[in-house]
Amino acid sequence: MAVNTVATGLEERWRDILSVHARTMCEIDRVLHPHGLGASDFEVLDILATESPREGDQCRVQNLVGRVHLSQSALSRLIGRLEKDGLVERSMCVEDRRGVWVSLTRKGRGLHSAVLPLQREVLAKMLDA
Repeated sequence: MAVNTVATGLEERWRDILSVHARTMCEIDRVLHPHGLGASDFEVLDILATESPREGDQCRVQNLVGRVHLSQSALSRLIGRLEKDGLVERSMCVEDRRGVWVSLTRKGRGLHSAVLPLQREVLAKMLDA
């Protein structure tokens, strides 16, 4: 009987986490949509802004894979869209031809700075509740 209660408690906690995550992602999507971004787009821009704080700094795409909750192919497509929109630039790694570098453009940094307070406001509202 106790095992059932423990399992049920874990399942409920897990479902609560998933529910908060889904609601938060939807709200971030809603708030950022007028700026042409989704939650995953912002997440990549935010990680790049943190990992590469100065203009011209680069981050290996491989370093993003474990931090963004997307498959490697989905992340590659997302970066392609961000590049098409002029928010990031990609370049090949000279030392390892399989590696790809990505960096924020000036436009990407500006957009990130503009929407950062919106995303943080959503996080505060959704996670403090």
